[in-house]
Amino acid sequence: MGTLWTGGQIYTMERENDKVESIFVEDGTIVATGSKDDLDNRYKNRITKVIDLKGNTMFPGFVDSHMHLIGHGEKLIKLDFSEMTSSGEIFTAIQEYIKDKPAGEWIIGEGWNENQLPDRKIFHRNELDQLSPNNPLMLKRICRHAVVVNTKALKLAGITDDMPNPEGGVIVRDTNGHATGYLLDQAQELVKTVIPGVTEDYIQNALRLSIEDCLHKGLVGGHTEDMNYYGGFMRTFRGFQKIINEDGLKFRTNLLVHHEAVDDMHRLGYSFGQGGDFLEFGAMKIFADGSLGGRTALLSYPYHDSPTNFGVAIHSLEELKELVQKARRYKMPVAVHAIGDLAFEYVLDAIEEFPPLRNQRDRLIHAQILRKELIERAKQLSAILDIQPRFVVSDFPWVVEKIGEMRMEYCYAWRTLLHAGLHCAGGSDAPIEPIDPLLGIHAAVTRKKPGEEEIFMPEQRISVYEAVQLFTTGSAYAIGKEDCMGKIAPGFKADFTILEKDLFHIHEDEIPHTNVMMTVVDDTVMYER
Repeated sequence: MGTLWTGGQIYTMERENDKVESIFVEDGTIVATGSKDDLDNRYKNRITKVIDLKGNTMFPGFVDSHMHLIGHGEKLIKLDFSEMTSSGEIFTAIQEYIKDKPAGEWIIGEGWNENQLPDRKIFHRNELDQLSPNNPLMLKRICRHAVVVNTKALKLAGITDDMPNPEGGVIVRDTNGHATGYLLDQAQELVKTVIPGVTEDYIQNALRLSIEDCLHKGLVGGHTEDMNYYGGFMRTFRGFQKIINEDGLKFRTNLLVHHEAVDDMHRLGYSFGQGGDFLEFGAMKIFADGSLGGRTALLSYPYHDSPTNFGVAIHSLEELKELVQKARRYKMPVAVHAIGDLAFEYVLDAIEEFPPLRNQRDRLIHAQILRKELIERAKQLSAILDIQPRFVVSDFPWVVEKIGEMRMEYCYAWRTLLHAGLHCAGGSDAPIEPIDPLLGIHAAVTRKKPGEEEIFMPEQRISVYEAVQLFTTGSAYAIGKEDCMGKIAPGFKADFTILEKDLFHIHEDEIPHTNVMMTVVDDTVMYER
């Protein structure tokens, strides 16, 4: 039997300002919308439960279009530097964390960001040796495209001063040629491969904590990339099956599959689009370049503050084309990390040569540093742009130092992309940015940090409606679910985000402080404040 939801503002997201008074749901699907009296009369013999919204505001369930669910859970478990604003604070946190750890145990911290430290410090291995002489220590930069490690970790990884840079990575060295402990992109893997693998209990604990936090933040689902980092495809997938399917923690999960894990996926009999209501396989994930913070995003011109550096291509153009072709053999779309303009250009080259199957949609993730002609080319494809509005808050003003003011017109240009007719979806890239979709919506609308006045590229602000679309209709379109997710309409999934305030009728600076009152997945209340 069914549920009648009524008593609040209910936005359908079918059109701007489109609202209904009530909705009737059966078996996890919206059957009808309309006035309370009308639905009472039409379905009185089938309504077994009435939920009063008590004046709160209902939206289609918010979905994060690009995240790392297990990584977000790790951030909740491990030493987290993401909110720390001085190198002294980070040093103290490491000292406190390490003092009770047995010698030899790996110490791993998450989320340091030199751009929010007054001294812009990138730690040297010698400094970390003083903090951790008896334990291998690895600190992950917030972008996860760079780490800094101590000498003990370097030795365990076999990294020496005269070792050549691995393909797609950089071992940063001082002026005398000595390794500093700072490792960029694929050079990180030299250390990560010698870290003891995590247990399946660890994976499941991180997933459970992560999904519970997502639900508390109003997210009903996410498109997540985790399948190549925790001991292989199958043990990671078992974690998702256990927490979501067996334990019943309902969360609409679309699994991007790293290109290094996709062979195992198919060898075990899985394929794109396979799965159930809460867990399905999505596109093949590829990294085309690195990050701006580590100056490894691939540019067609040198970095403004590092004139000999153009960034790092994780794969050559030919290798990238081969990976896209591999996805097509598996009848899969691709989802490609591309931050720099040359990386974006490479991805366009590859998918133009090897287009997706009919009704499949490729995804270009981040799309931060662009040129006008690349936007025009992207318009001709069926590709989705996965954007992270919160990157504006984190990356400005320092990104201007790296790119140069004269090249910024088509960078982080969310309004330009939307108004060019490109389909965009909104995500956080958690744990890189906070998982909270309200922070993403606020960043897209205001282009400023909460509580501060400076606005970054104000001409690229978008409306609240457009920002909410990123996390509703945009996320649904990205995975071909626009006919059953992202709106409140008959035939759509009964997934709802219910907020204390109406985002369309409050001051924009109130958005991040709006309480999530209820998160509903499949007509099941998964979180209630």
